[in-house]
Amino acid sequence: MKHLFSLLAALILGPASWLYAAKDSLPPLQDSKALQTVEELWAGYDPHKEPLETEVLKEWENDGIVLRIVRYRIGIFKGKKAMMAGVYGYPKTADRRLQTAGHTLPGLVQIHGGGQFAHWNAVFANAKRGYATISIAWAGRIDAPGYHVGPEEVKLFWDGKTNDPNYRLTTDWGALDAYHAPCRQQGTTFQGVGSHSWTLDAIASPRNSPWFLCALGARRALTFLEQQPEVDPSRLGVYGHSMGGKLTVMTAGADSRVKAAAPSCGGVSDRDAGNALYRAAICDDVYLRQISCPIVFLSPANDFHGRINDLQKALGEIKSADWRVTCAPHHNHQDTEAYQVAGPLWFDQHLKGSFVWPATPEGTLTLKTANGVPAFSVNPDASKQFLFVDVFYTQQGKEEAKDDGANTRVRFWHCAKVKQHKDTWSAELPLLDTDRPLWVYANVRYPLEKPVTGAGYYYGIYTAKEFTKRLKIVLT
Repeated sequence: MKHLFSLLAALILGPASWLYAAKDSLPPLQDSKALQTVEELWAGYDPHKEPLETEVLKEWENDGIVLRIVRYRIGIFKGKKAMMAGVYGYPKTADRRLQTAGHTLPGLVQIHGGGQFAHWNAVFANAKRGYATISIAWAGRIDAPGYHVGPEEVKLFWDGKTNDPNYRLTTDWGALDAYHAPCRQQGTTFQGVGSHSWTLDAIASPRNSPWFLCALGARRALTFLEQQPEVDPSRLGVYGHSMGGKLTVMTAGADSRVKAAAPSCGGVSDRDAGNALYRAAICDDVYLRQISCPIVFLSPANDFHGRINDLQKALGEIKSADWRVTCAPHHNHQDTEAYQVAGPLWFDQHLKGSFVWPATPEGTLTLKTANGVPAFSVNPDASKQFLFVDVFYTQQGKEEAKDDGANTRVRFWHCAKVKQHKDTWSAELPLLDTDRPLWVYANVRYPLEKPVTGAGYYYGIYTAKEFTKRLKIVLT
């Protein structure tokens, strides 16, 4: 039936569609000059222009959720088609509501990190909460019942071993290489823009970066969601972890269709690459400056990839005034339930209107006190019930030099003793010396009216009964 549908579509579209399909999605460089800025990189690109040519590779239902393994067309590059695979799903009740209400569901693009998979757990958990989600397999790997594509299966796909019982269709980058762990070509690097036989441009160019290709694929995923009958195209969000966090920032910065974003452990620290073209068109800061949608950063205090010093820079770079941060101390590249749930709650507020985040007050750092011990005070949002306030501080860090991942991972945060006086919570910060910089921030823990279940950073199912938000960090 799938092949019959493709044939009928071709007959309906007519011969002109075949001519269009052969045309490259991106124009050649003018005068063989590389694009110099992020604005130039995306100028004129229309993610709606080409047909999606969507394929359904597998479909099933689980506990009232419709689930599909799909592929959609990313584009044509160097004369060859590129297709993105992923897992898509939504609550079956949306089918019935469509008959009377039209588009009903907010849609999410979920972007996996390095070495991870497009995973059905994320899609299923979101669908149980009333979202349609596509989890894109930019690296080719997929984890779903009866449809597993790991590194070995990706290699089977590359080699075209269709007779192997483990062969599965998956993401096909065509003439290019934006796979990861492993990349298809030995010389592929996500930190480079150099030219190879498998890159788009014959000179050093930001269009040669796999980051650009994956972000383009994520933008086409937004188009995929827009075209699903159960999805409201005006309510789209994007989120991802680690490398997926960077791609979340790139997608939100490049595409105004994103109405809410939730990057985790990425998207703030890739800002000092050696190549000038990479810095101007691929680095995190140039995309952060484009972001105007509501955004929440899920950034553990000891994360090596989305470092806390850079998080402060990111908050000053984004255009959006509507932002929040959740920041667990002594966690590196993962979080517990009360922090992970910040992403789902953010989408609940901005895509569904079913949750309201507390306001984020500024903390006050007082260096000169009566007893000579610096103090930090916090005034939580009094309109919301909260459970407790924690104040964390440290002098282990680098202020001017690059705060590298190794330093961040081992930084120790002191948990200060907090005292309440009326609506103010304050803590003394005993320091060992005054020669080193001081970092201090506060977390406020809130109860949830109802437990929230989701799929975590590595797709484990969790249930949160509380959530934590961070007050702005102070560095002095």
